[in-house]
Amino acid sequence: MYSSLRKKIFGGDNVVNLSDVRYLPRWIILVIDIIILVMSLFLSTYTIEKITQKEFIYHEDKSIVFGFIILVNTIFMYLFKTYAGIIRHSTFIDLFKLLVSCFCTMTVVGLVNLIYFWSTGGKFILTPFLILYFIISFMGLFLFRLYVKEFFHIVREYRRSALKKRILVLGIDEQSIAIARAILDNPSLPYQVVGFLTQRTDSKRASLLGKPIYEKKRIEEATKEDLIIDGVIIVKEMMSKDEMNSWVNLFLEKDLNIFKAPSVQKLRDSDLGGAIRNLQIEDLLNRKPIKIESEEVKSRHFNKNILVTGGAGSIGSEIVRQVAQFNPALIVVLDQAETPLYDIELEMKEKFPHIRFKFVLADVSNIHRVEPVFQIYNFSMVYHAAAYKHVPLVEENPNEAIRVNVLGSKNIAVLSSRYKVNRFVMISTDKAVNPTNVMGASKRAAELFVQSLHHVEGNTTKFITTRFGNVLGSNGSVIPHFKRQIEAGGPVTITHPDIVRYFMTIPEACELVLQAGTMGQGGEIFVFDMGEPVKILDLARRMIKLSGFEPNIDIKIIYTGLRPGEKLYEELLSDNAKTLPTHNDKIMISKDPAMSFSEIEALINLVTDASVMEDKVNVVKLLKTIVPEFRSNNSIYEALDK
Repeated sequence: MYSSLRKKIFGGDNVVNLSDVRYLPRWIILVIDIIILVMSLFLSTYTIEKITQKEFIYHEDKSIVFGFIILVNTIFMYLFKTYAGIIRHSTFIDLFKLLVSCFCTMTVVGLVNLIYFWSTGGKFILTPFLILYFIISFMGLFLFRLYVKEFFHIVREYRRSALKKRILVLGIDEQSIAIARAILDNPSLPYQVVGFLTQRTDSKRASLLGKPIYEKKRIEEATKEDLIIDGVIIVKEMMSKDEMNSWVNLFLEKDLNIFKAPSVQKLRDSDLGGAIRNLQIEDLLNRKPIKIESEEVKSRHFNKNILVTGGAGSIGSEIVRQVAQFNPALIVVLDQAETPLYDIELEMKEKFPHIRFKFVLADVSNIHRVEPVFQIYNFSMVYHAAAYKHVPLVEENPNEAIRVNVLGSKNIAVLSSRYKVNRFVMISTDKAVNPTNVMGASKRAAELFVQSLHHVEGNTTKFITTRFGNVLGSNGSVIPHFKRQIEAGGPVTITHPDIVRYFMTIPEACELVLQAGTMGQGGEIFVFDMGEPVKILDLARRMIKLSGFEPNIDIKIIYTGLRPGEKLYEELLSDNAKTLPTHNDKIMISKDPAMSFSEIEALINLVTDASVMEDKVNVVKLLKTIVPEFRSNNSIYEALDK
């Protein structure tokens, strides 16, 4: 301690941080205690003389009596080690030691006084003085420790508050109050609640939990410096999407940090710190999730054998997680990616140890490898999520797109029909609608084959297709890509300033899959009401601001041009398609044009045979024959459309 203080003093640093002050030597504490005892003697003497108006010590030398009392008290403090504890961390045990040492002092001095009386016939001190000294000395020693303990507590709280983020809690409802109270009751959290924020205009003079209530108008008119706050905590579940966007726009305009807290139902004090986090762009894009009929979905999966192809991917793995909740007899997870398959195996065995799993490393385009899986297990449901989906990569490798997306889908669909699977659900994409790239066209070809197979004579399998937009957080999606670019300091790259996309969450997408598998009767293509499309430029700007930066100042935004096969906007329905409603107002049936099985089978065989060769142009030309609406965009294959 002394060396560090000496360095600060002689090194020119005038600030001594209390955290640098360690613990005083124990002998100094003992000396301070003795000083308190001496002061207690004088205070007791003054009090007794004022009350009794006479001498209370009969010995001719008061200093001998006082010295004797101090000596006895010091001996007992030494015996009970009252000075050995760290004062700022004093406990009830330390208090008890003080009490015992003072009581023992009073008892011993009283016994000596009694022996003196028996031997001489007179006392050298009054008993009331001993009792008063006992009380005053104990209180003095106790208050010294209490004040030191409180002093360090106040200093710690002040230092913590200086490091904590000063925040407002959005809302004055029970949920918001509960969150605020939980933060106030947990001093270890890095947040300091300084008030509440509301849209109401009748709360100017009111307060909650001793904190003021601010109206929205005050935030709108003030600057961040005027408010002296760092951010706002919101409970997302308590607001509609429009309300959320309105508040977030205001907070971003004022350069305030935005934190998201869980609802009271999800709140546990033990993990509140981890539950409060920065608001993410996904929170603003989320919509009210699909409500699936759990009982009906459960009956389709309970005690049944389920196959999920592409089960290690972002969509496939979520399907596995959701299906596992319905206690199936077996889930077979099939994928050609070794490491992701191993990862999902470890996760499932940990989360669902009571469920039987089988993890199969296989390529869906190899029917000889996949068919034994159908032979061994009597599948009731097949979820086909295996596919190549990255537009630029697939545009460069159309042969692989045919092999996996077309031939792979054909193999799984044919095997499902051959082995009497009850329901086959294929995951498709909105890029299959009026495709401008090979990936979308290959998925549309797979859709046509699956639809036609449903109507083949003797088929008992219900073939169902679902179409998705962009999935938040999926492998290769734009949001994780933007996050990495922002974390690296930019720039954020966008292909075109006017490009727009639909978005949905992974759980939301998989709920659609389960719902479609339940409600479908076969041959349908289900599409989802995905709300309004999102402009990618606006998305990037918001993500930058949510990260605490200023677009084009702290983080640059640059445009790289549309990639091969990419278009400015995606469609969920083809031009000549009609939709039919379902009992779920978020799900519709697209009535796209279909092809006969014999026609599509011949074309599929033709293009898969061509995919074995190295002629990419010929493969794409045949794919355009299968999907006439396929018009290449910003691609070398545009010449085929002329």
